[in-house]
Amino acid sequence: MKIEVIRHFFTFIILCIVQVLVLNHIELFGCATPFLYVYFIMLFRRGFPRWAVLLWSFFLGIFIDMFSNTPGVAASSATFIGLLQPYLLNLFAPRDSSDDMMPTMKSLGVARYVYYTIICVFIFNLLFFTVEMFSFFNWLQWALNICGSTVLTVVLILVIENVRKR
Repeated sequence: MKIEVIRHFFTFIILCIVQVLVLNHIELFGCATPFLYVYFIMLFRRGFPRWAVLLWSFFLGIFIDMFSNTPGVAASSATFIGLLQPYLLNLFAPRDSSDDMMPTMKSLGVARYVYYTIICVFIFNLLFFTVEMFSFFNWLQWALNICGSTVLTVVLILVIENVRKR
């Protein structure tokens, strides 16, 4: 259990540094920004305590908010995904899987993992851009931001998962 906490801590630090120093400065076509730190929330195993998932998610969001000038937006979005992650994982996990299963392409299967990733990232982006804009005045830009960021983040997560698998 202690090695798992240390592994989560190093993953937390690496994803935060990459997000703050690199990915926050990428904006493709004016609407697509990758949010790789969602991947951290998706990595919690099936039997991980829900309170711990919520705490890790909240602190991840607060850390990103501090360095991204988005007061509370990332924290609320990350905490909400942390709340939904166990339920979404149970939705896509095979029935005969163990209680400590890690959500990977190998354990879930490629199709289930892709669906799991798309749903988690889409819900995160939907909440993130809704809270950030706080109005539907420019709904086309809102929809483009959600779709573009979802596609870019999902592709990035799938690439990382494929590299990690090997």
